[in-house]
Amino acid sequence: MAQDITQFVLILAIMTGLVVVLGKWMTHLFTSPAHNFVERGTYRILGVDPAEKMSWRRYGMVLLVSNGAMMLLGYLFLRLQQYLPGDSLVRASQGSDLAFNTAASFITNTNWQSYSGETSLSNFSQMAVITFLMSVSAATGVAAAGGFIRGLSRRSAADIGNYWVDFTRVTYRLLLPICLVMALVYVWQGMPQTLNADVVAATLEGAKQQIILGPVASLESIKHIGTNGGGFFSMNAAHPFENPTPLTNTLHILSMLLIPSALTYTFGAMILRRRQGWAFFAAFLVMFLGFLTLVYSAEQSGNPLLASFGVDQTHTPLQAGGNMEGKELRFGIAQTSLFVTTTTAATTGSVDAMHSSLTPLGGLVPIAQMMLNNVFGGDGVGLINLVTYAILTVFLVGMMIGRTPEFLGKKVEAREMKYVMLAVLAHPFSILGFTALACLVPSTLASLANMGPHGFSEVLYAYTSGTANNGSAFAGLNANTPFFNTTIGLAMLIGRYLTLLPMLAVAGVMAAKKTIPEGPGTLSTATPLFTGLLVFVIIVVGGLTFLPALALGPIVEHLMMLSGTTF
Repeated sequence: MAQDITQFVLILAIMTGLVVVLGKWMTHLFTSPAHNFVERGTYRILGVDPAEKMSWRRYGMVLLVSNGAMMLLGYLFLRLQQYLPGDSLVRASQGSDLAFNTAASFITNTNWQSYSGETSLSNFSQMAVITFLMSVSAATGVAAAGGFIRGLSRRSAADIGNYWVDFTRVTYRLLLPICLVMALVYVWQGMPQTLNADVVAATLEGAKQQIILGPVASLESIKHIGTNGGGFFSMNAAHPFENPTPLTNTLHILSMLLIPSALTYTFGAMILRRRQGWAFFAAFLVMFLGFLTLVYSAEQSGNPLLASFGVDQTHTPLQAGGNMEGKELRFGIAQTSLFVTTTTAATTGSVDAMHSSLTPLGGLVPIAQMMLNNVFGGDGVGLINLVTYAILTVFLVGMMIGRTPEFLGKKVEAREMKYVMLAVLAHPFSILGFTALACLVPSTLASLANMGPHGFSEVLYAYTSGTANNGSAFAGLNANTPFFNTTIGLAMLIGRYLTLLPMLAVAGVMAAKKTIPEGPGTLSTATPLFTGLLVFVIIVVGGLTFLPALALGPIVEHLMMLSGTTF
C-alpha cells in the first residue's frame, strides 16, 4: 500500500508542477495581442476579421454554428465511408442513427462509441472524422474557457473577445505542439503510427492472425490531451497498441489532467487574482482525492462473497489484495484506480479496465463524478462548470445573510442567476429524464447483459456518461440500437451546449458590469473557507439531485453484496 500511495503522490505532484508551467503559457495565449503568420493565413482562409470584438451572443453563435458544420461534415464522411478510397479492408458505412451518434459524440468531446473502431472505421475515417473532431472539440472547449475568463475579468465591456482568434491559437499554440511531442513519445513506447490497415502474423502454433493497424499514436495523443477518450480499438486503453507500457499509462493520466488543472492558474492570472485560481485548484483536488480514496479502498478490499469460496484476496501471488476482475495485471489496482478516477474526473472516457467489473462502491465513483461534473472536468468546460457552482455558492451565502451576492467584485443579480440555473438544471434533466425514458421502453431489457441494480446502473451510466460528455461505458449494455444511438446523441448535445452557452451569457453580462469596492460584508472567494463551502454545495446539490438514482443502482448493489445476495 505504501508503494501505491507513493505512486499517487508522485503523479499528483507532477500534475501540480505542470499547472504553473502550462497555466502561464495559456495566459499568454489568451492575452497576447500579436498574431503569427500561420494564424494570419488561417484568418484569411476562413474569411474572418481577427480584430472583431464579439459579444457573448456573437461568440456563442459562431461556436455553435461552426461546431454544427463540423459535425455535419463528420456525419457525411461516416455515411459515405464505403465509397471513399484508401481502405483495403472495404469497411461498410455507418447507418444513419449510428453516424448521428458518432458525429454528435466526437464534436461534443464525449467520444461515446457504439461501434468497434478496428472493425467499423477505415484509417481515413479514424483521421478525417475521429481525430479531427477530437481536435476541434477540445479546441472549442478551451477557447470557450478563454472567452469566459476574459468576460469575468473585464469591466464595463461589451465583448468577451474573438472566438476565431481563441480557437485558432488554442489549436496552433497549445494542442498541436503538445500532441506532436506526445505522439513521438508514444511511438517510442511501441504504439503503431502507420497508414497500413493491417498485417498478417504467424502465431506460435503456425496459424495466421490478422492484426489491425493504423495511425494510433496520433489519435492517442489528442485523445488524452484533449480529454476526449475515443479509442482506435474497442478495448480502448486496455489494448496493448493504445497503452503498451506502465509509462504510457502514467502519461495518459497526466495528459487527461494537464489542461483542466492548468486552467485554474490561467483563471487566476487573467483576473489578476492568483489566489482565486489556487482556491479553485484546491476544490478540484479535494474532491479528486476523496473519490480516489473511495475507489482504491473498495477495489483493494474486494468482494467479501468470494471468501465463502475459499479465495484469499489478501495474499494472492500476483497482486497483494483486492478485486483484480477486469483489470490489467500490468497496472494493478493502484494505477487502475487512479485511471478510473482521472478518466471520469476529467470527463475523458478512456478506460484501461472494465468499469462494470468494479465493486459496487468502486463503480459508484465514476458515475458520481460524472453526475457532479465538477472534478477537474473536460478541457475548458471543467473550469466553467466549477465557476457555475462558485456563483451559485455566493448566491446562496448572500441570501442567507441578506446581502446582494458578489463574485469577483461584481454583483450577482437575477439575470445571471437565471443563466446559472439553466446550466445547473440541464445536466440532471438530461441524465434522469433519458434514464427514466429508457427504463420505460420494453426493448431496453434486450440490450442489458445484467438484471437487477447492476442492469439499472448500466443504463444510468450510459446517459450520465453522454450528458457529462465523458464517453466511457459501464459495459454490458448494447447501445448500438436506433433508440440508444438517438437518445444518447441528444443527451450529449444537451450536456455540451445547454451548459456551455448559458455560462458564456453569464460572462457577457458580468463583463458589462462595473466593479464595486469590497466592504466588511464581502465574502472572499479565495479563502479555504470558501473552497470548503464550494465543495459542500457541489456535493449537497449533486447528492440531493442524484442520490435516489444511485440508491437504485450501486448503493443497493453494495448492500446486497454485504448481505450475501446475488442476482
